Amino acid sequence: MQLNTLKPVEGAHSKRKRVGRGMGSGIGGTSGRGHKGQRSRSGGYHKVGFEGGQMPLQRRLPKRGFSSPRKSDSCQIRLHELNGVAGDVIDVAVLRNAGLVNKGVLRAKVFLSGEITKAVRLKGVGATKGAKAAIEQAGGTVEE
Repeated sequence: MQLNTLKPVEGAHSKRKRVGRGMGSGIGGTSGRGHKGQRSRSGGYHKVGFEGGQMPLQRRLPKRGFSSPRKSDSCQIRLHELNGVAGDVIDVAVLRNAGLVNKGVLRAKVFLSGEITKAVRLKGVGATKGAKAAIEQAGGTVEE
């Protein structure tokens, strides 16, 4: 087999459908648009989800759930990431300077992932039970 002998398999490419080219073509006359109505006309338009005036499905179904307003201003931090933070007192401002949390974050929480090798004091930063135990075992403290 050589590159210059390659060609598509039989039936892979079909000819473009040319609509409105006479009754003998099979798609003349109405050109596959059916008879009458908004969609048969040029420029016929209706918005997505429009059902001819009937209450749309998207509005008929009940709505569930909500978006938490706290989701955007809170953040989670892995325990082992605290090893790279300079200083022994850690609060949200220190985490922001270290590049662990974004600018708009107001509250943070440390969860158990990896190990901590230095004693740190968390101030105004939450911690899960496992993370708190690991921090205290390394000689640190957690102040809420």
